[in-house]
Amino acid sequence: MEERTFARTITLSVIVGILVLTLMGVSCAAGLLLARPVGETLFVAQTDETVGEATAIVRSEQQTPTAIPLTTPTPVPPERLSAAGDEEQLVANVYERVAPSVVHIRVVQRVSGSGFPFPQDESPFEWPMPPDDFYRQGAGSGFVWDQEGHIVTNYHVVQNAEKIEATFRDGARVLAEVIGVDPDSDLAVLQVDLPPDRLHPVTVGDSDAVFVGQRAIAIGNPFGQEWTLTTGVVSALGRTLPSGVSQFSIPEMIQTDAAINPGNSGGPLLDSAGQVIGVNVMILSGSQASAGVGFAIPVNIVKQVVPVLIEEGEYTYAWLGIAGRDMDRESALAMDLPADQWGALVIDVVEDGPAMEAGLRGADETITIDGARINIGGDVIIAVNDQPVRAMDDLITYLVKETRPGQTITLTILRSGRERQIEVELDERPRQQ
Repeated sequence: MEERTFARTITLSVIVGILVLTLMGVSCAAGLLLARPVGETLFVAQTDETVGEATAIVRSEQQTPTAIPLTTPTPVPPERLSAAGDEEQLVANVYERVAPSVVHIRVVQRVSGSGFPFPQDESPFEWPMPPDDFYRQGAGSGFVWDQEGHIVTNYHVVQNAEKIEATFRDGARVLAEVIGVDPDSDLAVLQVDLPPDRLHPVTVGDSDAVFVGQRAIAIGNPFGQEWTLTTGVVSALGRTLPSGVSQFSIPEMIQTDAAINPGNSGGPLLDSAGQVIGVNVMILSGSQASAGVGFAIPVNIVKQVVPVLIEEGEYTYAWLGIAGRDMDRESALAMDLPADQWGALVIDVVEDGPAMEAGLRGADETITIDGARINIGGDVIIAVNDQPVRAMDDLITYLVKETRPGQTITLTILRSGRERQIEVELDERPRQQ
């Protein structure tokens, strides 16, 4: 009896085991059928520069683009568009008109293998040694400037690129050549060889006419998703931020809450008429993704720089040769000036630079305010060529937009509480090494 009971138990266990294995096999097969394709995995660009403890300036090119096949969207039926609201029709019309002007840019960069963490003979493990050089891919956006094949994008998108490929909305894929770069404004111009009838230039607007609260529309290729449209408003104007690829800053940048993400770099920021008002370049984010604080290079700087890049390959800026900051209440009082004194306080002057040659003076005293050591005592610039300078940004903007190397300007300054004027012959900005 015990032997028959034991045999039945063994037989039942084997049957149950076979059923379990069968169900596991069916489940795995279903999982393979329903699994998301590898090509749809999204990647986020790395952070270039940390600001504070949790916020970072993120260059919005994508370091590792996904391999997503080019598709042409189905046109919106006219009857569907006519039934849409005015808001939807406006945005849809802008997209249909401008999307053919937007370009998806793919780059291949050579990276030196010398960055391996330690020499092989010092490694605690048998690490495989990398090659002397290897390659990585990146992606960004751009837009057609004219029918001669010039494409505008960000310098950081194509920086150190060995190969650049431009893809157009109609499916054309062509190699592109860099013909001009300006790290100080983070702009670059590419050249492609396509017939004029296949090139659709953008309409350029006026960034000086942009106002806070107006509509902002971005078209680009975030995370490799070609020809993506996002909308928002112009959140602020007149931001001055470092270019990230140069020691100098870009003035009058446009801030927007239209979503800008890795891959949007170099794409256009548009107004409700479909005119370009800026070139999308960076975001402030603690997560390396859109947090509603994006920035675009103002199109009036683009109009100033790009034609020169096309003709000469580089752009030269006037250079004063100082380091300074905004005047604040505590510094003003410490310098025996009115508490509401405004201007750009000169902290340092570059040796043998234009400012030093003209006799401008930097800070000569250090005080402690709220536990921080700050420099004071330098000249306070309150006007340039009779244009008021209320903050350091005003001086930077004037020098970028209104002056050229070799030009002489008149600075109105406060020194020891007395107003005086100093003439300075501007030099050419030092080249980024």
